[in-house]
Amino acid sequence: MSSFSSTIAVHGGRSCDPVHGSLVTPIVQSTTYVQDQVGINKGHAYSRVSNPTVTELERRLGAIENAAPAVCFGTGLAAETALFLATLRAGDHVVCGDAIYGGTVRLVRQLLSELGISGTFVDTSDPANVARAITPRTRLVFIETPANPTLKLTDIAAVARITNNAGVLLAVDNTFLTPVLQRPLDLGADITVYSTTKHIEGHSTAIGGSVVSRDEQLVERVRFIRKCTGSIQAAFQAFLTGRGLSTLPLRLERHSQNAQRIAEWLASNPLVSAVNYPGLSTHPQHDLALRQHAKVGERVLHGGILSFEVVGGAQAGARVLNNARLCSLVEHLGSVETLLTHPVSMTHADVPREQRLAVGITDGLIRVSVGIEDADDIIEDLDRAITLAHNEEGAADLEADVCASADGRASCLANV
Repeated sequence: MSSFSSTIAVHGGRSCDPVHGSLVTPIVQSTTYVQDQVGINKGHAYSRVSNPTVTELERRLGAIENAAPAVCFGTGLAAETALFLATLRAGDHVVCGDAIYGGTVRLVRQLLSELGISGTFVDTSDPANVARAITPRTRLVFIETPANPTLKLTDIAAVARITNNAGVLLAVDNTFLTPVLQRPLDLGADITVYSTTKHIEGHSTAIGGSVVSRDEQLVERVRFIRKCTGSIQAAFQAFLTGRGLSTLPLRLERHSQNAQRIAEWLASNPLVSAVNYPGLSTHPQHDLALRQHAKVGERVLHGGILSFEVVGGAQAGARVLNNARLCSLVEHLGSVETLLTHPVSMTHADVPREQRLAVGITDGLIRVSVGIEDADDIIEDLDRAITLAHNEEGAADLEADVCASADGRASCLANV
């Protein structure tokens, strides 16, 4: 496993402002650029195509993976969409993990299918399933490890051997661990995809996404798709993302340390029925996690995301979410604050119920993005919320129907 240098996170891909010598990358908030002569410019012509602030972030994101400069997008889903458009045509086929972000499922099922691109969802925790799913029309295998929100793992190196032998590209959504804790390109993957909105930016202030590869021809194809679709990241968002990138290794170490403690505490709580975290020895793929995730100092770290269920099912889980105070109930992850998410009504609301349940996304599952607060304070808040959720008197006053949403979707708790 290649080590990640905090020095690269601060300095990799950065250059001094040649005009003023500013230490911090300037925010070039310009739509267009004066050209020296017809057909001659200083590297940029129009900010839909490229922008100096975005370009520097792209160099930095490439540097941390020893790759060509990344291609940055307005959102993580925009990055995924460009990747799919760059690698797939009508009649092609993509193999996806069965436990992945709900937006990816929606993209494959409801958009790519209308373009004549078929998708198969398989349990990628067994590489043999990937091998069986590949057809002569398969052009791409897309996996997410750890998976959102079940924390199921995929052996990247094993799948890479299969895709390489089949002449198929392998893309890994590495949003949960980032290059600090997992190095997909070093393990044989062709492409990494990120929602930089999450851990890379890390402060809940900027939306973005990126595609990284060591195949420069593929990178340029993705960049061309971005030009055609107008989905480049804005300069100010790129500035904020670059600022977050500098502290990414420090933050992820703290996220991971806190998550390990909280997962162990949850696992010992009699009111908790299940905990999903690769750092637990009880995780079914703990040995793979020890091989695949990066060691920082003397310890392998597993990131800041975990999920759990409480005794009492969906209704009790809803009360836990409503009773938390320090931890915020949001549709987000990877920030310095501890965040709680209800996948069924938020991130995976558009995933068919049968598919959700088949991969372990139950109505009562709670995802936790563990922040960098004092771990004792996070545990105290969760302990209070879980205890109140199982207090019959408190529960009577806190009936919650968190599955109802603004578009009028029926509550997933209605029939519990």
